[in-house]
Amino acid sequence: MADYPIFADVSQYIVEMLRGKMCPEPIPSGNNIQVTSPAEQDADYLLGLYLYDIVEDGNFSMPQTLRRGSTQQVKAPKPYKLHYMLFLNGSSQMGLKAGDTQKILGRAAQIVSDGGAVRPNDLQNWLEFEEPPIRIVASKMALEEKVRVWSAINKPYQVSLFYDVSPVYISSEKVATHTLVTEAQFGINLKNAPENGSRGGDG
Repeated sequence: MADYPIFADVSQYIVEMLRGKMCPEPIPSGNNIQVTSPAEQDADYLLGLYLYDIVEDGNFSMPQTLRRGSTQQVKAPKPYKLHYMLFLNGSSQMGLKAGDTQKILGRAAQIVSDGGAVRPNDLQNWLEFEEPPIRIVASKMALEEKVRVWSAINKPYQVSLFYDVSPVYISSEKVATHTLVTEAQFGINLKNAPENGSRGGDG
């Protein structure tokens, strides 16, 4: 299963997907799309991707251990759900009008919807086995919940896009090695058995 950089790999995948289809129109440069937080004061980006929460995903289950080869057992990977916000940088909108910002968010929503899944093997090409796709879906959040996300970083609410990304598995480093049994010996206790040729009774 995927190694620990997978969270960062997923974030970078989303950003690269947006850069590939939003530049130079409606966003001039790929550098204007960044993995960042609305709390950052950097004015060099226009569209930001913010990972605001990570939770263990109880919708997916696996056996407690997985077999690796003939002598090893590995602790099963943990599935996680990543919560993202895609937002416009309020301090760097370059004189854009409300209609322009809505076009940017609309184009971003279109791109993410069309590219709503990625294989972990494409993010970490050294993986040995095919893994389930990581899916990107729009969050079903009430306005109050979105406002709370903005309030948590002491920023006034602004219209933004919210996404849930799962399952994102992270492998375990716990490996148990077991000795493989290659030979077995069996014996029979004949201590109380009658001797060969003897007969019961007085004969």
